[in-house]
Amino acid sequence: MNTPLTRLLDFVFAITGLCLLWPVMLVVYLVGRMDSDSPIFSQTRVGKEGKAFTLYKFRTMVVSTQSVATHMVDAQLVTKLGSILRKTKLDELPQLVNVLKGEMSFVGPRPCLFNQEELIEERRELGVDKVLPGITGLAQVNGIDMSEPKKLAQVDARMISNHSLSQYFRLIIATAIGKGAGDRIR
Repeated sequence: MNTPLTRLLDFVFAITGLCLLWPVMLVVYLVGRMDSDSPIFSQTRVGKEGKAFTLYKFRTMVVSTQSVATHMVDAQLVTKLGSILRKTKLDELPQLVNVLKGEMSFVGPRPCLFNQEELIEERRELGVDKVLPGITGLAQVNGIDMSEPKKLAQVDARMISNHSLSQYFRLIIATAIGKGAGDRIR
């Protein structure tokens, strides 16, 4: 999945995205400052081969929210701005920096938290941990989130085994036009 061509595309798209979308990111950041003193959210996630990396997003939940999988978080912890960011997927824009740094790809399995042990083990057994995590993937556009670890790992493995340039573009386009709802919140 992480071929030299996809890495080149990731790099070019991340640079292009940052150059074109910096005004949007600046507005979201400034509006986010009214919501919280820290509109950028960073969290340690599981990367390729189980290595830790810091994932960046725009904050969508109150600062005091516990560091658990999104499906385990109460909906009341999502801020008004956060609700809009999550629906539009604008909260993911800072991950362009993760892609630029080579910690993520545009397409790959969504990076989980280290406390999601069942998902980590399922992914390890299926070889999913051998690729860079992604901003989007097959599971995301099909509404499968981390509340179903076995199913998620299987769909991630299928995505990896069927990797192609056309799949890479299809998944990016499907995400950009709003397919998939992101992780559920209870």
